[in-house]
Amino acid sequence: MNRSEEVIGMKSLFIFFIPLGLSASLVTISHIIINSTLVRAENSEFILASYTIAISLFGITERLGVLLRQTCSSLVRDRDSYKLMSKFALYLIGCLMLAAISVAFTPVGDFIFAQVFGAKATMVNDIKEIYQVLIFVTIFSSLRCLTQGIIIYNRQTKWLTIGMGIRLAVMYLLSIFFIYSGNISGKTGAIIFLAGMIVECLISFIEARKLVRKMPEKHEQEIKSKRAIFKFYSPLMYSSLIVVMIGPAINVSLGKTADIELAIASYAIAMSLTQLILSFFSYIHQIVINFYSEHNILVKKFLLLTGFLPCILVAILSYTPLGGFFLEYVMGVNGRLLDASLHVLKATLLMALVFPFVDYFNGLLMVFKRTKVTIISQSAKLVVTLIALIIGVNFAAQWNGVIGAIGTSLGFLAELMVVSIYVHAIERTKGQSLFVGIKALTKNEK
Repeated sequence: MNRSEEVIGMKSLFIFFIPLGLSASLVTISHIIINSTLVRAENSEFILASYTIAISLFGITERLGVLLRQTCSSLVRDRDSYKLMSKFALYLIGCLMLAAISVAFTPVGDFIFAQVFGAKATMVNDIKEIYQVLIFVTIFSSLRCLTQGIIIYNRQTKWLTIGMGIRLAVMYLLSIFFIYSGNISGKTGAIIFLAGMIVECLISFIEARKLVRKMPEKHEQEIKSKRAIFKFYSPLMYSSLIVVMIGPAINVSLGKTADIELAIASYAIAMSLTQLILSFFSYIHQIVINFYSEHNILVKKFLLLTGFLPCILVAILSYTPLGGFFLEYVMGVNGRLLDASLHVLKATLLMALVFPFVDYFNGLLMVFKRTKVTIISQSAKLVVTLIALIIGVNFAAQWNGVIGAIGTSLGFLAELMVVSIYVHAIERTKGQSLFVGIKALTKNEK
């Protein structure tokens, strides 16, 4: 039976989506395992600071590797296209490795970590040693995302949750080993991270290989060359590099508020809680990629059912005692930092409302092969965020961390406006706009 002939219901979408959401949420636990290990070192503040700086640069290169997941699930439809995608992935990993090696083993790294990231001279060598291990994490993370693209396209998403679960178990056992051995350094966190990533990559690779064997030799939608892949991938890459600038801009702005330490700490705490909720809904674009072409009305119904849940959850935490309870007894926040974090959390409501719809429209851009639009949307997001931060710092510096949350939320709103306008223009020619879908659903219900 062809995919277009399958009988798909809402239950099928949730069976596909929930494992993806769980795997995304579990990523947070992996970072908790690492941080809880490093905090037990004798010079924990120094080690944690070094690891944080190294991981922040690693996040840029890993982000480019993670894009292989969306690219693969969007383009690979047969064994021939998988071979092309694999070659493209190897070229990409090679380029990322060259860039990472130049940072890890040359004076270029000293300049970046000391001048760009502002690390103390005594920290630079330790940061470079940590980064030297993280280079290998980039390799396995990229390969993992390539194979997960195959798994997602074949709708075997349970394997992402299984892989993440086993990864966490390995990381936890290795963490216990380092804690009991008492031999904890900055590289310890990177080694734990690497071990977990290797295991997850291996599980994904084994399952993807089985699935590739079942795929047809050729498909009517096959990609013809690596150039076609790059045409799809490159806008996503450029837009990712644009959005990377938002984080440092927010940190700089919070450094100019009335109470710098309170602003930075409250923003970090509130955003970590909001991101924990949003992470579960960060795979709506995969629902669009894998189901929209044959079941667009059903996908729109799924969006309407799930799209408002993040905002509702953040609202519950913001305006009921549950939020204060969670921050105090789960995250260990108290005093004025607790009050400030709750204020910032309320300011993330707009972001929580907008996020699922942004992900939906970005998924449609991938379906329509219009990924160039993401460069425009991310540029708009950056510009609006910067304007909001500048206005906030100059006219309401006493708002502290709330300024960062408002800037982030308005940036997401700007992104939504851009992508929705472009997608609506595309869908209008097809008679398949979101509003047409809503009308169709209303008629069906009647």
